[in-house]
Amino acid sequence: MNNLGLKAKKAGREISRTESGKKNSALLKIAEVIELSVDKLIAENAKDLQAGKANGLDAAMLDRLALTPKNILSMTEGLKQVAALPDPVGEITDLSYRPSGIQVGQMRVPLGVIGIIYESRPNVTVDAAALCLKSGNACILRGGSESIHSNQAIAACIAKGLSEAGLPTESVQIVATTDRSAVGELITMSQYVDVIVPRGGKSLIERISKDATIPVIKHLDGICHVYIDDKADIAKAITIAVNAKTHRYGVCNAMETLLVAESIAEKVLPALAEQYLEKGVELRGCPKTCALIPGCSTATEEDWLTEYLAPILSIKIVDGLNEAIEHINHYGSLHTDAIVTEDYSKARRFLREVDSSSVMVNASTRFADGFEYGLGAEIGISTDKLHARGPVGLKGLTSLKYIVLGDGHIRH
Repeated sequence: MNNLGLKAKKAGREISRTESGKKNSALLKIAEVIELSVDKLIAENAKDLQAGKANGLDAAMLDRLALTPKNILSMTEGLKQVAALPDPVGEITDLSYRPSGIQVGQMRVPLGVIGIIYESRPNVTVDAAALCLKSGNACILRGGSESIHSNQAIAACIAKGLSEAGLPTESVQIVATTDRSAVGELITMSQYVDVIVPRGGKSLIERISKDATIPVIKHLDGICHVYIDDKADIAKAITIAVNAKTHRYGVCNAMETLLVAESIAEKVLPALAEQYLEKGVELRGCPKTCALIPGCSTATEEDWLTEYLAPILSIKIVDGLNEAIEHINHYGSLHTDAIVTEDYSKARRFLREVDSSSVMVNASTRFADGFEYGLGAEIGISTDKLHARGPVGLKGLTSLKYIVLGDGHIRH
């Protein structure tokens, strides 16, 4: 691990000063090598799948682990998309003259070396490498032991692409061992690594957050809410609330709790319940909700604090906007929350007072995504307030430094 850190630090300095054209060329070369290595990647992935089945991995985990010609193509398309994005490194903003005559502004710079720890999905290896390279960072990637063969094969493609583009192959390094102690080393190598990004289940992220001696970009839970206000358009409300819950269940931006203003509950809840039940969603509600929806079970205190990642939904009838905001700020996870309303003033209050990394008006929480936000791709979603917040794209993998332009100026 010490050796990986030394190499990453050295490569990071070179990548940080590499011009955009060369970085883009490397990304396109990596895509080209992967396109020529489909059979090899699938063969190595088959070893992981075979071992996963033998070790009792469930169907969902095996599905995330599998590489197919289709998702390999998706990986190469992602590389090309990142190559086409504007390069944030070196961008100068807020340049202004001071009374002394100097100009003061801010320049966007890479973070340095990024350690990324993730589970299952081998495609994360390519996504993470692409975003780190484009933003001028070196990276050390530690995938799950269940995807070791797949990740090593992808790493070989990345190394070949980097070499052909004339960039150091140590810019992207994969931790070769499946020994769990490697993670403990990675998250405490503050002399080499500048930031850690964990991607995976809550237990992994909790462990990293607790033990890391390096800044961590992360989110633990996606307890997302939709509040249907008494001034909501009913048709919009139903469409949004159904999509936010049922579009996909096992994702961090799916709605887990629905809040409904009391004066509109009788109009909206029976129609919504019908659609949820058709889709097999289990409903758990407050006593007022249970009175309106036959078959709805009573929600417990624990339900308001739970990220189900499953076809289960908590529903609470609230007095109005004040109680909705209070509930979200108390029980939410600072991820994504939405209001459905036609009242401009209420929408403005919700945007201002809900303390989450993404706050929406008349839109599904499912839009909380780097690609949907125009970032091209994301390395994860941060619910922290420092350094990045919300979907973390290229700019989230950079920092700002002050620059001063003078012409022989001295301070008097």
